[in-house]
Amino acid sequence: MKTTTRISLIAAVAAISLADDAEACTRVVYVGDNNEVITGRTLDWKTPIGTNLYVMPRGMEREGYDESNTIKWTSKYGSVVSVGYDVGVNEGMNEMGLVCNLLYLPGTIYSRPNDTRPYISTSVWAQYVLDNFATTNDAVEELKKDKFQINAPSMPGGNATTLHMAISDATGNSAIVEYINGVISIHEGVEYQVMTNAPIYNKQLAINEYWQHIGGMKMLPGTNNSSDRFVRASFYVDALPKNVSHQMALAGVFGIINNCSVPMGISTPDQPEISSTQWRSVSDQKDKVYYFESTLSPAIIWIDLSKCNLSKGAPVLKLDLINNTKTLVGEMNKLMVKSKPFTPMFHIPKDMKF
Repeated sequence: MKTTTRISLIAAVAAISLADDAEACTRVVYVGDNNEVITGRTLDWKTPIGTNLYVMPRGMEREGYDESNTIKWTSKYGSVVSVGYDVGVNEGMNEMGLVCNLLYLPGTIYSRPNDTRPYISTSVWAQYVLDNFATTNDAVEELKKDKFQINAPSMPGGNATTLHMAISDATGNSAIVEYINGVISIHEGVEYQVMTNAPIYNKQLAINEYWQHIGGMKMLPGTNNSSDRFVRASFYVDALPKNVSHQMALAGVFGIINNCSVPMGISTPDQPEISSTQWRSVSDQKDKVYYFESTLSPAIIWIDLSKCNLSKGAPVLKLDLINNTKTLVGEMNKLMVKSKPFTPMFHIPKDMKF
């Protein structure tokens, strides 16, 4: 009987994993002693996603969409953000140590019938969280009110920006935010340290629970699919020592996201989600340093947010990586230049060239 049950469980887990192969993005949060909280992630896609880095001050007036039925807000907190195609925020960290990451989730449905709530675009969804909240719980308490609907414009190539959100704060508290058939679903707690992609989060947790019974020291799943990366990242972040130096903790997180990366040049036809890692980031929520590493560059760069002028009226700063032709390494604060804010792309024409 036990053998039959075990075989059935293995078959069920395999069926879920194979049915829901998804984008190779991975996000993980390390929580150690001495207030060490570090969030790392990979970004993977089938085509290049040129990305620039911006530092945004407090007091900026924003709109969630380019029509009258939208939400508006003024930023309470300054932040450093990565902006894909220079039109939409992929992720970032604010001055309070709150980190927000967006990852692809195929099958996401934001809309519901006869919805009249105001809009916010996925291009500024992460910025909304970074601008307004100091802690994960603050963000969750507001998001669960479900006051707005999300507009997801298509990306170049025609894939809709169906995304789910991961939030972590300087205490290590995390939240996973998904939209399932138009209904918001939120998991909040320090235990939600890992997020990859499909299937939906409840199923990911079930798959991981199965592998926990096997034990990561005996065997770990090694493919590029989302569920396997979830299992590996969960095992490694739990196995990392908690009482180590700050340098060792950072190295550990970089090691995990490198382990979950997909080599350049690999992609699966008709599945943009199984694709090469384009860049990796690590957000140091204790010292407020944002690290960024392109897979096409031999070096890591970083922005020290604690050294930036984030006061109201301070200039927006930009590090133009899309047009950069030099090898960059180290702290980038002095290389950032005053800039206009990026213009969110609320509607992306299918024939637009990037």
